[in-house]
Amino acid sequence: MPESVLKIHASNTDRIGNDLLYEHIVYLAKEKGLAGVTVYRGIMGYGMSSGAITSTRFWELTEKLPVLIEIIDKREKLEEFFRVIEPELLKMPKGCLVTIEPAEVLLRKPGKKE
Repeated sequence: MPESVLKIHASNTDRIGNDLLYEHIVYLAKEKGLAGVTVYRGIMGYGMSSGAITSTRFWELTEKLPVLIEIIDKREKLEEFFRVIEPELLKMPKGCLVTIEPAEVLLRKPGKKE
């Protein structure tokens, strides 16, 4: 079965319970044995639930910025993982966007564990 990428677009301030959303997702994905996760912090953006454009400014101490959480694994495993997190995402007061798309892996070279 080919690889896919599950993408979660949210805000760096979004929370599930007391945990930041992106941290919660990363630790849960690791616990569930998914192949890999990367969190990207955006420097500017807006979403459906906000009329304001947010951007990074060096003088702001607390910034609300977009984040993109990318999880790669087999599509079946990603769909199963989404079913686990979907109820939590639906309970969040803020919006998010979740997509899944195929990924063509060109190189899979594991590094040495230290």
